[in-house]
Amino acid sequence: MISIEHLTKRYGTRTVVSDVSFSCPPGTVTGFLGPNGAGKSTTLRSLVGLTRPTSGTATIGGRAVRDLPSPGRQVGVLLDAGAQHSGRTGREVLTLGALVLGVDAGRVDEALGQVGLAGRPAGTRVGSYSLGMRQRLGLAAALLGDPEVLVLDEPANGLDPEGIWWMRGLLRGFADRGGTVLLSSHLLREVEAVADQLVVIAGGRIAAQGSKVELLGRRGTVVRGPDRAVLERALRTAAIAVSPGDDDALVADADPLAVGQAAAAAGAVLTELRPAGGEGLEELFRALTGSPDGATLQAVAA
Repeated sequence: MISIEHLTKRYGTRTVVSDVSFSCPPGTVTGFLGPNGAGKSTTLRSLVGLTRPTSGTATIGGRAVRDLPSPGRQVGVLLDAGAQHSGRTGREVLTLGALVLGVDAGRVDEALGQVGLAGRPAGTRVGSYSLGMRQRLGLAAALLGDPEVLVLDEPANGLDPEGIWWMRGLLRGFADRGGTVLLSSHLLREVEAVADQLVVIAGGRIAAQGSKVELLGRRGTVVRGPDRAVLERALRTAAIAVSPGDDDALVADADPLAVGQAAAAAGAVLTELRPAGGEGLEELFRALTGSPDGATLQAVAA
């Protein structure tokens, strides 16, 4: 269980994380989302003991990481895939990790095979690895101690569509076996595909959190017609609140039957009438963070 309670981090007079609280139970993947500079990395670094919070707590299994008897064997961490010795081979990097963690040397080849780096890539120097291969090696290092918890920051960077699909399966399988995954990523569609619950941070504060169903299951009705003004007037006359939707659509705070009846009573022609929802995580992200385009996020489909 990951538990973050009232976490705050200040650098001088600047507050980068303010009163952040959320938890990640075993058997789940939690997507941790926010625009650049929102406080995601600071929160993750506080959780794994690399940054000391100003106040609040960040624990795994009820303990701070520094108090765990063998942190690397209980928590697998990938925060920066580039932080690897370019002169060593992939096998050498993991062999050194196995010595530090005190795990059997046989785990090295198991982990390399688990991430698709067995054979020739294992004997290749890391300096010649692509970014995607470095990500795989970093994930192998995180898995080396057979941990119960994974904390991952942008693990899919540099992976091709097949690699992203592979990682989705790996993380889903880890959670389904009872593991806990906290995943920060800009690849919103991938997070939506694999996550059980979502935490959105903006400006150092939690903007929303909950299960994927709770956050993405929007209420209301999307309605569209050739004359938007006439349609909007008809709905408001029927005491139905409306808000702008995508393009020239309206989102009405009522079920489709009530919306259709109000439009019919006013003689308003409809070209679309459907339950709201299905727009997905991209729309939620934009609504909560004010992000207008791909400048702060990428919506990459597998």
